[in-house]
Amino acid sequence: MKLLNKVKAKIKNIRKNEKKARQIVFFVPLIIISLWLFWGIPLPTKLSSEKIPVSTKLFDRSGKLIYEIYSDQRRSPVELNELPQYVIDATISIEDKDFYKHYGFSLTGMLRAAYKIAFKGKLEGGSTLTQQLVKNSLLNPERTIRRKIREFVLSMVVESIYSKDQILEMYLNQIPYGSTAYGIESASELYFNKAAKDLSLAEATLLAGLPQAPTRFSPFGAHPEYAKERQSTVLRRMVEDNKISKEEADEAKEKELDYAKITPIKAPHFALWVKEQLVEKYGEKIVEQGGLRVTTTLDLDLQEFAQDAVATEVAKLKNQNVGNGALIATRPKTGEIIAMVGSKDYFAEDEDGKVNVTLAKRQPGSSIKPINYALALKDGKITAATALADVPTCFIVAGQPLYCPVNYDGSFHGLTQVRFALGNSYNIPAVRVLALNSVENLVYFAKSMGLSTLEDPKNYGLSLTLGGGEVRQYDMAIAFGVFANQGIKQPLISILKVEDWKGKIYQEIKTNEIELSGERVLSPEVSFLVSHILHDNNARSQAFGTNSFLVVRGHPEVSVKTGTTNDRRDNWTVGFTPLATIVTWVGNNDNSPMTGAVSGMSGASPIWNKVMQFLLDEAEKGKYDENEEGHAWPLQPEGIIGRTICAVTGLLPFGDEGNPGCLTRFEYFLKDYLPQKTEGERADVAIFRDTGQLANQDALPEQIEMQNHAVYYDPLGTLYCLDCAVATVSATVRYPL
Repeated sequence: MKLLNKVKAKIKNIRKNEKKARQIVFFVPLIIISLWLFWGIPLPTKLSSEKIPVSTKLFDRSGKLIYEIYSDQRRSPVELNELPQYVIDATISIEDKDFYKHYGFSLTGMLRAAYKIAFKGKLEGGSTLTQQLVKNSLLNPERTIRRKIREFVLSMVVESIYSKDQILEMYLNQIPYGSTAYGIESASELYFNKAAKDLSLAEATLLAGLPQAPTRFSPFGAHPEYAKERQSTVLRRMVEDNKISKEEADEAKEKELDYAKITPIKAPHFALWVKEQLVEKYGEKIVEQGGLRVTTTLDLDLQEFAQDAVATEVAKLKNQNVGNGALIATRPKTGEIIAMVGSKDYFAEDEDGKVNVTLAKRQPGSSIKPINYALALKDGKITAATALADVPTCFIVAGQPLYCPVNYDGSFHGLTQVRFALGNSYNIPAVRVLALNSVENLVYFAKSMGLSTLEDPKNYGLSLTLGGGEVRQYDMAIAFGVFANQGIKQPLISILKVEDWKGKIYQEIKTNEIELSGERVLSPEVSFLVSHILHDNNARSQAFGTNSFLVVRGHPEVSVKTGTTNDRRDNWTVGFTPLATIVTWVGNNDNSPMTGAVSGMSGASPIWNKVMQFLLDEAEKGKYDENEEGHAWPLQPEGIIGRTICAVTGLLPFGDEGNPGCLTRFEYFLKDYLPQKTEGERADVAIFRDTGQLANQDALPEQIEMQNHAVYYDPLGTLYCLDCAVATVSATVRYPL
């Protein structure tokens, strides 16, 4: 019996020890996880504590200050009962309509956030006013599960310590509204130069929309139009919550806001765009209080010269109804943006000046043609000597009206070789080349070159090569940088280095490493051909003359292309050397047309000429990289071979060297697509008996006779008679071919 009791006691002791072990196994990890989650968590009583901010500074590439994001937080506490009710209502409606009903968290918001984490991999959403206050005042903006759990726990503690009105008052006094403004009073002073108690409904609703993304929604930011869009959302929410009537909302929405004047900054469009990028990566608080030192790619001397050039030349065009201009300049080898002028005057009273047109979608006119020709050259569908029939032509496309393009000068130029068709920017040959390529192929090729805004090919027709799709100056700089960079595409960059004021480096880019990392999207040979055509002043002289703004004094190596939409709503000039790509634009933000005086020889081209001249002259003085291998055009690639060809047809001469049998000229070819055919083809063609002219399809048999003549068929099969009284008649082309 004693033995049995001992055994039972021992078993009981073992079970007791097992229970302790299980408790240890359960509680130790729980303790470790709890320590990880909550070690060092700030006390909610610190909600009113202040931190000393340090300003963030943006510098150009040589260390000149562009913009200082002011270091001091503008804080002016205000009591809740001093504010108009619509200030409070607007904030609650847009940020947390159930604020007075919950206990620090929104169950639906948490479920939505959990869904995004689980199924979309995004850690966001679900924040109440209390959570936002905790996040901004007690925690950091890192997007981690640990921070979200801390935020959740602290929010419940805050709700148990403070009343709802106290929490709302702290929120309105501590939340960032952009720039240096922390709290509604400071925001009211910054944006409207008045106390918050004097805000109108229109002003209050604009401010209420800022805290979610102060940089993005700021009326002083890179996209001022977003501020009004956000204000409209706030007003709509207030109507839905029965805080104001629809009539009051409509009146506030239409009211013109009188913003306070802000201190001018250098390169404003560029600086604010860079700030936007920094905020996206590091968060509002770090950018505005973290003392960042940011070295950008900008050349401030070039920037200020370009700003003056845009403003001066646009002013000269006032009588032509030109209201705005923009420019972007880059270094093709690295993609560095060295100048960005988003409008003629950022500080103009109207909001148009604050819109960064270099990032806006506009129609490029003929400036997109080189990409079309590059595709056809690459695929061997044409050469620089291919003769295209610049004759009256209509294209038949199933399900669409007959498309009959016309040239800018209203004339037809007969057989025109690719070099001169592109150089003089004739429209009909360009459409013929697109018919060879197909719209679908051009869209995909253009996207590979960098034109990111082109969408489904079904959205476009043959007018795409004349500018029928919308592109951005930013993207055109990438695409034409491919030609300048011998076929290598470089994404554009604006930041070289980010460090804090103590020297801790956050990010840094080595430009010599960038040069080796680009993507090849075009061969050096095709890039050479397109670039050579675009810098051939003789090839464009018939349309532009020999002394236009496309000629940069002392720099014959510059390649350039203009573009003007048929309705004269957009006018472009895009030019480049291996050192720089510059894209200029003039027009009107509201898309109203300019007058007929604005063309490829005016408008954007004087701006482009001035800035390119300045840049290349400075480069000759050693302005840029001391290791720069000059800016003369690159040598002829090995895959390019020269040949003598007939000056009219582009075919090989049929005679010998002493007597070629035709007028000749010299042209460059891809080695895989050398000219093979000799001029001299003859064929029987229908001729009107009475005039000796080529007969059209409607001619009656008794009106014509067959005669043997020297002929040429262009790539689309259009007949051109080389020795007839009239060389050709109107052509009809069915597309797809």
